[in-house]
Amino acid sequence: MARRGRVAEDGPDRPVRTCVGCRSRAVQSDLVRMVAVGTAVVPDVRGRRPGRGAYLHDDRRCLELAERRRVWSRAYRRGPGDTGWDVTQVAALIGATPHGRTGRLPR
Repeated sequence: MARRGRVAEDGPDRPVRTCVGCRSRAVQSDLVRMVAVGTAVVPDVRGRRPGRGAYLHDDRRCLELAERRRVWSRAYRRGPGDTGWDVTQVAALIGATPHGRTGRLPR
């Protein structure tokens, strides 16, 4: 799958994270941080919520890939029996505009 967003140059000034959906590396500011609140996956657009974060492009295809690959239990280091994650808030955020949260076309 093609990479979306900018990939960071080598250097300490640009934190890089991996999208849990498409597994491509991107600059942290191009991704949306997700945190687990119980069994709900909640977007953390300000990046201030406590807990372990997982990062996702603001693209519905990445969300669909994450769901298909069942990444949430691994991303939040929960047991394999933890199924039934509620991603409605994430879907609402990504579906807010035709091309995701920012309205930009994915690269």
